[in-house]
Amino acid sequence: MSMKFLIALSSAIVWGSGQVINKQYIKGLVFFIVQCILVFVELSTGTLAVLTGQADAHFRNAGYFSRGLWGIVTLGEIPRLDSSVLVFDHSVMLMMNGLIAIVLLIIFGIIWIWNIRDAYKSRIAVEQGEGLSSAAYVKKLWENSFEYIMITPGTILVAFVSILPVAFSALVAFTNYNRNTIPPRHIVEWVGFQTFRDMIQIPIWGQSFLRILAWTVIWAFLATGSAYLFGLLQAVLINAKGTRFKYLWRSIFILPWAIPGMVSLLVFRTMFNREGIINRLLLDAGIIESFIPWMSDTIWARTMLVIVNIWLGFPYFMALISGVMTTISPELYEAVEIDGGNGWHKFRFISLPIIFTATAPLIVMSLTHNFNNFGVVYFLTEGGPSNPALQMAGSTDILITWIFSLTLDYRMYNFASAISIMIFMVLAVVSGFTLMRTRAFKEE
Repeated sequence: MSMKFLIALSSAIVWGSGQVINKQYIKGLVFFIVQCILVFVELSTGTLAVLTGQADAHFRNAGYFSRGLWGIVTLGEIPRLDSSVLVFDHSVMLMMNGLIAIVLLIIFGIIWIWNIRDAYKSRIAVEQGEGLSSAAYVKKLWENSFEYIMITPGTILVAFVSILPVAFSALVAFTNYNRNTIPPRHIVEWVGFQTFRDMIQIPIWGQSFLRILAWTVIWAFLATGSAYLFGLLQAVLINAKGTRFKYLWRSIFILPWAIPGMVSLLVFRTMFNREGIINRLLLDAGIIESFIPWMSDTIWARTMLVIVNIWLGFPYFMALISGVMTTISPELYEAVEIDGGNGWHKFRFISLPIIFTATAPLIVMSLTHNFNNFGVVYFLTEGGPSNPALQMAGSTDILITWIFSLTLDYRMYNFASAISIMIFMVLAVVSGFTLMRTRAFKEE
């Protein structure tokens, strides 16, 4: 076996030892300290007590990483049937701790592989007669990997703040974690794809999911399309040549976007009550003869959601499209006038293609946002009116508000998690396919 392989093997066992053999002492010390941290955490959190006989030889009493891997595999073994039980397992905590342990082990594993590769490559450089210097290595690393060094802290933070909760939510879908198995009184068990099978095979769940999914898709397109078209109309009118006081109009129309959405939604909820100001105005104007059941009728409730969402959403598109229109060269419009075109031709063949090309990716993002637009539905109708044909959902519930109800009101965590995974799959496919077909994405 060659020397470089022996050095790589040495570094695999004792981190940094290969660097020390290559006379890179500072680098070797850094890798060795990282290994010491890993071993210290494992020993000090339980493994040392097990090895010395101070604790029972069980993974429950082992170090953080061993206990974490055991916990996420078994989800515990001993439930807490009454308050007198001192030794018990909490399945949810075991799952979360296991995920954290896996992420940390992945980070340590990357450093371990880096340590082996570095020792191997450094030995090759030594055999080729190249000089090794820790200062030169640090300088080269900084120059060649500056971007990775800068994004590494953010990546680690994202892993713990965003990826871990998402992974935890996804794993719950493969367990029986619901109101009948609440830990620590019960041990949660892995059930594989049983939750997904139940959603398909149990008629009430399957029908509810398909109906709510259909309304969610319709709502996403209606909410996005109506807000975009109204914002486009306002932007065109404000930027027209004959429009005066353009800054004033922009300031007025941007107010709905500047006011917190929840405040606006609560105000609109009061206005759209059966005897609210909307019905009163319509009655006084002679437009209607009786109160419109905005909150108690499915069609009217859904219509109200779209109307209110236009109010909340059009200022964003108006400001966006106005900015795009200011970048259009006047020479293009002059060319249309020379060819005998009118205002409609300018809009149809010049303004609209440029606007749509620039805003298409943002339309996709807005569509994704409205697909999960929890605030508008929850604060305006709370998912109502009730619908006995749907399982634990109302007529205006979209998937995200249904998940909210399943989680907090009914504690059906596994079903809520399964629906979340389905939402992700639908959004990933639709958004990815739509975005890749836009001209802006292809040009990029």
